Amino acid sequence: MNRRPYFSRTFWLILGVSLLALVLMLIIPLFLGRGEDSSEPIPSAKNPDGTSRPLALVYRGPAACSDCAEAVAALLQSSQWHFEVRYVGPGEKLHLSAALLKAATLYAQPGSDEDTDLRAAYRLMRSDAPLIRDFVKSGGHYLGFCMGGYLAGATPGFQLLPGDTKQFIKSPQASVRTTADTTVQVYWRDQLRTMHFQDAPYFMVNPDALNVTVLARYTNDTIAALVTPYGQGRVGVVGPHVEATADWYRAYNLPAPQQGLTLDLGQDLVNTVMKAG
Repeated sequence: MNRRPYFSRTFWLILGVSLLALVLMLIIPLFLGRGEDSSEPIPSAKNPDGTSRPLALVYRGPAACSDCAEAVAALLQSSQWHFEVRYVGPGEKLHLSAALLKAATLYAQPGSDEDTDLRAAYRLMRSDAPLIRDFVKSGGHYLGFCMGGYLAGATPGFQLLPGDTKQFIKSPQASVRTTADTTVQVYWRDQLRTMHFQDAPYFMVNPDALNVTVLARYTNDTIAALVTPYGQGRVGVVGPHVEATADWYRAYNLPAPQQGLTLDLGQDLVNTVMKAG
């Protein structure tokens, strides 16, 4: 005699379909979200007149020094471009991704602390290098301050410059030889200015490079700041800290520049990058 099944075929069919649906619900979002940061929606902001504010992403993390990211953010927020500034980095809500950079107008890489050399900083940023290059090549704007200037170079770096970078303190007739925080004099658009300095780079430009704007030179005539095209975008780099606030000088017992802080030079750098693009 035939024994009746404990569960019907219909029950097993419903159970199988339910399990399959559950598995798909768990797997599909992983594939759809791969490579993107979904921890926070892409930010947007408006000016009082209703026009969109350009988004600037500022790196904040182990490859940057304490307060450096905040000083760069303040410089950008106070500019005539009224940037909506958001921080990106391993400990931030936003991480670099192609989608996030597509929504951005500018990416800024601040300086690092005294204990982080170029190779260590690049190891921390290496996985983001292709994203940053593609962003600028497609029309984005890059700003590099001190270590961010080093990282724009090639040995190692993001390879955004028509040349490379080297330590200013090791250049012939350098006016500064220490890696400690100090000040340095530069000719910014032919005007002598005193700036905050901590083991910053100078920039070497290939002889055949086109459309490079040199904004500043150290007193030994090496380049301290420049703006250059890269693909459809623009790159602006500076060795000394144009973004330094009065607190930076007080923290290291440095005399404040007699001509005033150098935030006006920082604005010149931002404006040259943006207007030239």
